[in-house]
Amino acid sequence: MKKSVVRLAVLFCSAVLLAGVCQAHPGEISRETGSAFSEIAKKALPAVVFIDVETTVIETAPWRYHRSPFEEFFGRGFHGFPYSQEQVPSRKYSKQGLGSGFIISRDGYILTNNHVVNEADRITVTLADGRKFDAVLVGADPKSEVALIKIEDGEDLPVLALGDSDALEVGEWVLAAGNPFGLSQTVTAGIVSAKERGDIGIADYANFIQTDAAINPGNSGGPLLNIDGEVVGINTAIYSQTGGYMGIGFAIPINLAVHIKDQLIKHGRVSRSVLGIIIQEVNEELAKSFGMDNAGGILISQVMEGSAAEEAGLKAGDIIMEMDGKRVGKSSTFRNRVASTPPNTQLDLNIFREGEYKNIAAITKELGGEGGPSFGEENGSALLDKFGATVESLDLMRAQQLGMDGLKGLFIAEVEEGGPAWRAGLKAGHLITSVNRRPVHTVQEFAQALKDARGGRVLLLVSDGQCSRFVIVSLNE
Repeated sequence: MKKSVVRLAVLFCSAVLLAGVCQAHPGEISRETGSAFSEIAKKALPAVVFIDVETTVIETAPWRYHRSPFEEFFGRGFHGFPYSQEQVPSRKYSKQGLGSGFIISRDGYILTNNHVVNEADRITVTLADGRKFDAVLVGADPKSEVALIKIEDGEDLPVLALGDSDALEVGEWVLAAGNPFGLSQTVTAGIVSAKERGDIGIADYANFIQTDAAINPGNSGGPLLNIDGEVVGINTAIYSQTGGYMGIGFAIPINLAVHIKDQLIKHGRVSRSVLGIIIQEVNEELAKSFGMDNAGGILISQVMEGSAAEEAGLKAGDIIMEMDGKRVGKSSTFRNRVASTPPNTQLDLNIFREGEYKNIAAITKELGGEGGPSFGEENGSALLDKFGATVESLDLMRAQQLGMDGLKGLFIAEVEEGGPAWRAGLKAGHLITSVNRRPVHTVQEFAQALKDARGGRVLLLVSDGQCSRFVIVSLNE
């Protein structure tokens, strides 16, 4: 009898709530949502800035090759007689760039993206009220794509409040603010589509927030705002096959950006921790083979000699379940959590080993410090072999022979069938012009770029001599 009464009470309350929702006119709901967005924009836009940069570029073309007169008879690229050559003077010019940023302190600190201000000789910041200021680069971290600049001689500057990106939920409303295509003070709305997007080839250390709020070129460095008008991310990149908006954008979580910002202000650089292990995620098949009931955790496949992990007693085959009392999640998330802790920090790990759970304390070492650079990394030559293609520098003569005059990069001479390059659709004759959005001109630069790419995924810009396209190559498949 009591259970029936409770059930009736629940049904009655649900009916009342549904009736209340149904009575609300759709137009009223839309107006309320629009009013909320409008209030956020009014409060936020004064602190969103337009960033204009000028970079001096020195272009060197060391040799000019003159065609042999015998080419007319024997065809292009005839080598019976050598080309004559002469030194070509360097060309110097200024390159303009633009982006967005947002003010986080009244004395003029501004957060933006590294690629917006990287190598800039001059940085000019324009506020929403039209005021212009010169700015200086305080510091930048290419591995996370975070940069910090500062306005000189600014007074009474508007400031944006910073939120908590860890508290952000999938499906939550967000607004992206910035200056797409140079159109200042633009706001777009959407939702959080996903969290912890790692290994997408944008930055080495960042679990990106994915959103369908429109982000376009020029939005880079602008704030991603929650419904309370707080910054929860820095707009950084889009996924696009056309160069324009396609419904997938990525933002750096503000909690990570603040951590980077604090180090840049205090030390002028960013230091990261490393355990010295090679890891992989545990799927159901691996879980069964290790005697676990469910998938989950981070499997250690290799422990580096002299590493923090070896000193702590970790072994290959250990499965890390928790770090400092929290579940480890994805491998990219775990790696970023370790990296973001200061060196010489104790990490309390809960591991699964041979059917038992154990607690182990590990003291991290600095990435790049003594013994640090090789932890968990492969050497360049090994990665070139794993890439599955033979690449060669494109000199001026070969560029002329291939009809790629004016292009620079690495020529793909051969592709191994079934390898990562082959699976990504690369072919002999293609030209790789950039890796992870950075130009490459030599095989050594390409090998280093593969080595620097975290997660085993590299974003290549590839040309066939007529058009270019972006290709993602996964070295771990």
